[in-house]
Amino acid sequence: MISPFIINDKNLFLDRFPTGQVNRSLQAWDAADEYLLNYLEQEQLTSAKQKILIFNDNFGALSCNLSQHELYCVNDSFLSHQGIEYNLEQNGLPNDNLTLLTSLDKLPTDVNIVLFKIPKSKGMLCYQLSQIKQQLGSDVLFIAGDRAKEIHSSTLKVFENYLGTTKTSLAVKKARLVFSQFDNDKASTALLPAKWPLENTDFTISNHANVYAREKLDIGARYFLQNLPKVNADSKVVDLGCGNGVIGLSVLSKQPEAHVHFIDESFMAIASAEANIAENLPAVSQQCVFQVNDCLTSVEGGSVDLVLCNPPFHQQTATTDHIAWQMFKDSHRVLKKGGELRIIGNRQLAYHIKLKRIFGNEKLIASNEKFVTISAIKR
Repeated sequence: MISPFIINDKNLFLDRFPTGQVNRSLQAWDAADEYLLNYLEQEQLTSAKQKILIFNDNFGALSCNLSQHELYCVNDSFLSHQGIEYNLEQNGLPNDNLTLLTSLDKLPTDVNIVLFKIPKSKGMLCYQLSQIKQQLGSDVLFIAGDRAKEIHSSTLKVFENYLGTTKTSLAVKKARLVFSQFDNDKASTALLPAKWPLENTDFTISNHANVYAREKLDIGARYFLQNLPKVNADSKVVDLGCGNGVIGLSVLSKQPEAHVHFIDESFMAIASAEANIAENLPAVSQQCVFQVNDCLTSVEGGSVDLVLCNPPFHQQTATTDHIAWQMFKDSHRVLKKGGELRIIGNRQLAYHIKLKRIFGNEKLIASNEKFVTISAIKR
């Protein structure tokens, strides 16, 4: 069992979400969470009730510790939203002070404090800082935090460019804080979705800031597109972990009578996929479903003909295969008999072993020096 998160006389049990992960040693908090909370306590910034805007609180370490305040939590992750609610409930903490916001929602303008966990993606960092500068007043207290090794001089330059004068704390437990004062003379423009032409097509792809391969087709997707199966008319296809939806878009361009379910845990990914269908293949929009989800949790069993997937092998900064396991098990549940799961992955991840264990079969479709495409059939 994971040790409790003990800080400022609070003793909390926090789980990563989804629960039931094999690697239970991974914590649901980090040293930056501790540093932020300790700083607030030491400076007596939360001795009275505050309105606090929290960005990128992955599993609720900040939200649970500050649940007595009026909280607004911004995340691009559906799983993070679920994790925050789960951890509040399991610790018997109130959630009536909490408002969960997606990365695309408008920010509240009357907050006193902004706590900002620095995202892994530079594009997302720029997007969120531009959003903060545009929508919040200059009197707000802004404090960011991350692992010290992730805060480079270039990172601080981004804060200065978007917000204003920026300084850092000393490192504590390999974490560091960043403080920015808003410069009223510094103009900030909205960071719009990136757009780029999809090679060998007439399509234009639109990517929101937190979507993987923001400005061009990534090499894994390119190889997967070369090895997709033939899809029959009226087939129900799931583009699982769809990102910008380029795989499902390709399926529909070749088989316009297919029905495609785009699923991702990122709100920005789903918004990007929906925009790309609307812009490039508007005639088939009614045959598409776009859904933020925890893998295939809410999809009916035995209802799908084909699942296409490029599974992630990390969650935030942690390398883990539990998401791939869940994707494969969920795919087996939702596929019809004779239905196919087709995936792409890095060669060293050995996904064929997992597929053989779950499906009882697997077949190598294609491989190169970096990737393998593998098929498994539900018997």
